[in-house]
Amino acid sequence: MAVILITGGARSGKSKRAESRARAFPGQPVYVATAEALDAEMEARIAAHRTRRGTDWIDREVPLDLVEVLVATDGGGARLVDCLTLWLSNMMHAERDWSRAVTELADALPRLNSPVVLVSNEVGLGIVPDNALGRSFRDAAGIMNQVIAAVANEVEFVVAGLPMKLK
Repeated sequence: MAVILITGGARSGKSKRAESRARAFPGQPVYVATAEALDAEMEARIAAHRTRRGTDWIDREVPLDLVEVLVATDGGGARLVDCLTLWLSNMMHAERDWSRAVTELADALPRLNSPVVLVSNEVGLGIVPDNALGRSFRDAAGIMNQVIAAVANEVEFVVAGLPMKLK
């Protein structure tokens, strides 16, 4: 079973790389979207992703219950989770215990049979946020990425559309 974490900055090419990796596995790939179309700008982003992917994906929209969907879709094609940082943001906004949820995800991933490709933003390379919520999110994202990278079989960092293998 493959667990692949693909991280990088905004607009680095992470999603495109993750789509390519997920398609390389046999079976129909499952796109697990954590974003919610809460405004016109996000609707446009989601539409652009769908257009680029094409129609050969099974779509699942999962803002919060990620482990449950990964278990429910196990046994088929690769699952692409795009993205963990939006999932984390959703968890924090819903006032859920994000740390426990990340631990549950990390515990579940090695037990799954079908490959999982996870996309996550690397938010710790920029400036220190000027507010407590921004700093809390940055710190939580860094912790989450470390926990998931520890259980992943492969980790790639994408810069300017170019993947660098870290693990």
